[in-house]
Amino acid sequence: MKNQVRIIAGHWRGRKLFFPSIAGLRPTPDRVREMVFNWLQYDIVSARCLDLFAGSGALGFEATSREANFTLLVENDTAASAAIRKNVKEFNAIGKIKLEQQDVEEFLKGPSETFDLVFLDPPFGQGLVECCCKALENFGWLSAQSKIYVEMEKAAALLKTPDNWQQLKQKTVGTVHCYLFERKDKTNSIYE
Repeated sequence: MKNQVRIIAGHWRGRKLFFPSIAGLRPTPDRVREMVFNWLQYDIVSARCLDLFAGSGALGFEATSREANFTLLVENDTAASAAIRKNVKEFNAIGKIKLEQQDVEEFLKGPSETFDLVFLDPPFGQGLVECCCKALENFGWLSAQSKIYVEMEKAAALLKTPDNWQQLKQKTVGTVHCYLFERKDKTNSIYE
């Protein structure tokens, strides 16, 4: 049986994304996705979304299903990327969802474009959250009032973010710690 995750709401409600068994790939569970998209319900329509460490692509596909204008998924794993490409075709989402198969840290150092919503859900236990938050802020990936959703292991819940990020929401679900931040535009200052 293939691994699958169900789209919760929107145009693709009830449709399933299929993904391979890969160590460390753990799609955001339904109840957590439902919570996150309740948090973001007024920010999704027409948004430009960036899904880093996309894995199954569940967060990005869910955002697109709920009328995000465009979603860019970044995933380095070859098998996961192949599954995302197949799902994009199956969902007839070419032009709405784009995949960049690349290491996320390298991707964030490259040419940037701004996004309204960012999903940051890296593999647990690798200390990737803070360096990605810093790169998002310093390399021009965020619009003036971007919302950034961060998912990390409960044990690593002490999170240092850029000074101009305001925490809006926080919740622990099982072993997962979830945060929602809003970026406040800042002038002449770089997060160190």
